[in-house]
Amino acid sequence: MPKKAILILEDGSVYEGHSFGADVQSYGEVVFNTSMTGYQEVLTDPSYAGQIVALTYPLIGNYGINPVDIESKRIQVSGFVVREDCPTPSHWQSTSTLAEYLAEADIPGIGGVDTRALTRRLRLAGVMMGVITTDTSPEEALKQLKSLPYYGDVDFVKGVSTEASYEWEQSSEAKTSGHHVVVVDCGLKYNILRILREMDCRVTAVPSTMSVEDILALNPDGILLSPGPGDPALLDYMVKTVQKLVGKKPIMGICLGLQLLGRAFGAETFKLKFGHRGANHPVRELETGRVYITAQNHGYAVDADTLKRGLGVSHINLNDGTVEGLRHRELPIFAIQYHPEASPGPQDNVYLFQQFVEMMGEACRR
Repeated sequence: MPKKAILILEDGSVYEGHSFGADVQSYGEVVFNTSMTGYQEVLTDPSYAGQIVALTYPLIGNYGINPVDIESKRIQVSGFVVREDCPTPSHWQSTSTLAEYLAEADIPGIGGVDTRALTRRLRLAGVMMGVITTDTSPEEALKQLKSLPYYGDVDFVKGVSTEASYEWEQSSEAKTSGHHVVVVDCGLKYNILRILREMDCRVTAVPSTMSVEDILALNPDGILLSPGPGDPALLDYMVKTVQKLVGKKPIMGICLGLQLLGRAFGAETFKLKFGHRGANHPVRELETGRVYITAQNHGYAVDADTLKRGLGVSHINLNDGTVEGLRHRELPIFAIQYHPEASPGPQDNVYLFQQFVEMMGEACRR
């Protein structure tokens, strides 16, 4: 029989289930994701660092784990919550089960949870800190939780960023005669690097703490600010870097990268009640009126009313009206809050990388 496990939220609510993966206690901010597939990409997305992720789709693990759908060097979530975990996956690429994958990474999972009830609570009350445990009472776990750091007080970027610069060379077929893109790694997903390589770019990923001088010494044609976890208000060191890069090279920002650009231009950011996490979020491009279905994973947003110095809103979220894109009126700078690289999610927004390539080309011709 599976071992009993419980998830306790900071408001004292308890969700019972069974343990799978590693039999360890873990805590983090509890959030939900509405994607129907792509659980391996979710697990390895660095933007989930410090978070316990609950999936709303009821059956998880049915196609196993494979060596292809990995978006970073390790599992990044603090814990995993599902309705039903499948112990017998069926897929030609599968090399292990979800439970084995979590156990190898020392990450706890809890199955058998009423994820619909959990999601409703998070939507009504907002995301909360929580604990997954198998051997601690709810009362004791709640007491421990209150003594631990709050999610919004921790700089997770330094923990997920690369420690040393590297060039992305995984695609043997891609050419490297095109533009050189330096990706500032705040918690990037590998598919960003894959897509840039497919577009004939040479790609170098660098640490989030790299100085402006060292970044420019790499002689990039463009700079991409990657997605990443946590509150952008804690990242003043990165905001200062972005401010010094503005006007030097074309810049594209994704997710946290958009928030850093916004703050670099004097805008404020704020925490969303329960965030946007999933593969089916509608976004409108204001210039054309076209609606795109997007993949998203963020808990913070830019306050549109505080935008300054030529930076304007280019996209909005059709569910809540929050900022989903920024573009500068004069400088070669744009950013999107959602994930054009998907993984998981629709591929409708890969065209934004092509826009970045064209922007670099125009800058090089000047």
